[in-house]
Amino acid sequence: MIVRIYSKPNCCLCEQAKAVLDRVRERIPFELLEEDIRASPELFQRYRYDIPVVTVDGQEAFRLRLDEAEVEAFLLRAMHGTSIALLDGQEEQLPSLPQEIRGDGEEG
Repeated sequence: MIVRIYSKPNCCLCEQAKAVLDRVRERIPFELLEEDIRASPELFQRYRYDIPVVTVDGQEAFRLRLDEAEVEAFLLRAMHGTSIALLDGQEEQLPSLPQEIRGDGEEG
């Protein structure tokens, strides 16, 4: 799983978000990539008022403030194949978790 944070230097919300991601990464393995929005005019135009922006496997997941419990829950859902809500209200279905792991007695 690839988690990407769009940020820029001297952004206190970005530093807080990176700290949240680092703590979550201690419990859930993922690759963390950081992109400075100043490196691309397109990224700067898109995100300059919304940083930090966090994507998970290319899907925009969080903007501005990150709550550690919400980030962890989102990543666990993404890892285990449950449906996750996109920012624009659409849903993307990921592969489902096997019944033996779910333990709920239902298929898929």
